[in-house]
Amino acid sequence: MEAAKTKDISELVTPVIEQIPRTSRGLDRHVKIGEVVESLSVEHREELGEILEGYLKRMLKNEASDIDLGGPGCDGHVWYRIFGDKKPAKKPEHLSLDETDVLLHNAILPTQRKKLLDEKNLDFSYSIKIDEELSQRFRADMYFDLEHLALNMRKIDNTIRPFKNLNVHTEVAKALSLKYYKYGLTLITGITGSGKSSTLDTVIDANNRTVDSHIVIIASPVELIHAPVKSVVRHREVGRDVESFKEGAIQALRQDPDIIVIGELRDPETIMTALEITDSGHKTFGTLHTSSAMESIERILGEVPTEEQNRVRTRLADVLTCVISQKLIPSLDGKRVLAKEVLLVNNSVKAAIRNNNVSEIYQMLMEGSDKGMNTMEQDLKRLYTQGVISKESAINNANNKTKIMQLLSELNY
Repeated sequence: MEAAKTKDISELVTPVIEQIPRTSRGLDRHVKIGEVVESLSVEHREELGEILEGYLKRMLKNEASDIDLGGPGCDGHVWYRIFGDKKPAKKPEHLSLDETDVLLHNAILPTQRKKLLDEKNLDFSYSIKIDEELSQRFRADMYFDLEHLALNMRKIDNTIRPFKNLNVHTEVAKALSLKYYKYGLTLITGITGSGKSSTLDTVIDANNRTVDSHIVIIASPVELIHAPVKSVVRHREVGRDVESFKEGAIQALRQDPDIIVIGELRDPETIMTALEITDSGHKTFGTLHTSSAMESIERILGEVPTEEQNRVRTRLADVLTCVISQKLIPSLDGKRVLAKEVLLVNNSVKAAIRNNNVSEIYQMLMEGSDKGMNTMEQDLKRLYTQGVISKESAINNANNKTKIMQLLSELNY
């Protein structure tokens, strides 16, 4: 079946490539491919779409989290990440660069293609039908690899994990709930693929189910769709519904929100906007690409000019409520398990931020278990002692190698 699809793609792509002048290079070539693809019949485009859909369905069957294809870097293969490991599929045996270029151009809209060619990168959402009632959504990133198109798609989990599965302390649960904390900034942090979006969706869902409110979600792209339960829930996709995270956050203030979710605090302007809207009395959630609570605080402070840091430090101390930094760790059953560092911002933490003593926060995390706080190293030790992960995984994923070795050595006494 897969081999037949490989033959089909050659037959479908050849008529497209024959219309592209051999002298076309770089972006000019992609402009022309886009023009030809847009001129194809509906049937022709649907057949191309079915090929990509077949690769995505195989991804679901394999329980893969990601798929990669296109560009010289994939060497003609379709790659899947399964339980953390990325490997090429055996079939199709080889896709030419022309084939993947056309296949990927067919997957996007003209407005998306313009953005891709202008910015050399495109974040978007993609959806396929599984059956009459069920669809599967993907978070996609298309980009250039040596003048050819490349694509990564990540499966968006349609299932929202129950809040209790986060296994957080009562005080932390209160900090995440609009019912108890009407305003404040909560950060969910971690490297790419650490499950930040899933945790954020769990927190949003818990508020949606328990509080009468208005939730505005600004994301790039929108991933999981939250059906309104007790709350009005707006989903605004950057590039489609709003120009930027910053614009979405500013506009949200005129939309009578209770909770504003900023999918990613990716630049100084968005970070400052998040602090400002929280300071105005809103409950705000956002994500950062950092691996610890202290690194998250330092990242925010480091994004602003030196002369502004004292003012931002004071504002951050006033509005920061909670930081959850997480990683997905290979477990002994061959899957992955969540490990997290949790910082609940009390008066001592606020003082450390204001006084530029961020290094003191680690000790506060170590000693804050009665309030639900813990370091990443403490959580890795917990997972190891419960027999969930190996000692090697605990050491490899620790932020502080010296501390994890000390904690593990204590188990020998």
